[in-house]
Parts: sequence; structure tokens; C-alpha cells
Amino acid sequence: MEQLDHTDITILRILQEDSKKTAKEIAKILNITASPVYERIRRLEKQGFIKKYVAILDKKLIDRAITTICQVSMRYHNEAFIEKFEKQIQNLKEVQECYHMAGQVDFVLKIHTKSLEEYHDFVKTKLSKIENIGVLNSTFVLKEIKHTSEFYI
Repeated sequence: MEQLDHTDITILRILQEDSKKTAKEIAKILNITASPVYERIRRLEKQGFIKKYVAILDKKLIDRAITTICQVSMRYHNEAFIEKFEKQIQNLKEVQECYHMAGQVDFVLKIHTKSLEEYHDFVKTKLSKIENIGVLNSTFVLKEIKHTSEFYI
């Protein structure tokens, strides 16, 4: 894989801030023509530096204001149980992020719901139905201090 130069990094920073910027707009910022910017963006996509473009929604406006961090500890840690858990979590639309951890807990989930009641129903009717979960520990976000999807590069 090629190394990123200063121009590539600047393009990635600009696109992380606003992925709707056109090659022409980025070229103006960089003081170069649009054609090489367009080619660099295509190369960065092809090489996998840019995975996809998304719209980041306001969770309050879409009525998903409750953010819960759920720590999951498994009873048994064999490969089959872990793989099954990972597959089942993929199908739960309430789970926005899931991380397999090293340490005291096995998985950390970030979950968005409309209300505490909806979270309770989610745990009762979906999460608790997953085989091999030993302990669930839920903490609720009181205030979001920082939220970004941008990587520092």
C-alpha cells in the first residue's frame, strides 16, 4: 500500500469534515486543479482508505436520545459461543457498535433507544435471549461531551 503524502492527508481531513465536498471545492482549498484531486480520491477509495460515505443523523431528532453502554460477560469462552454471539449481535438494529474486549468484560455494546422502557424491552426480548450471556451491565449516558467520526491523521 502506498504511503499517504501531505495532499492525500489533507483530502482525507476535508472529506472527514464534509464528505459532500466536491473535487472542485477541495481543489480550490488545496490551490490545485480538480482532476488530480478527483484521481486521488478514487485511488484512496480503491486502496480502502475511504470505506464509505455516510450521513450522520441527529439522534434526538430521530428519537433515539437514550445512549446505553452495555458490558457483556460470557459464561463460556469457546470459539463457537463467541462466533454465535457476534453473528446474533449483527442482527440487532438497536446496537450501533460492538467491540470484543480483553479484560474484565468480553463485549461492549453501544445501544440507542427512544426511552429507558424501550431499552428494557430490548434487553428482555432480544439481548437476554442470546445464549451464553453471563452478566449484563448497563450504564446510561447523561451527557455527550465529545462525539466524532473523524480520525486524527
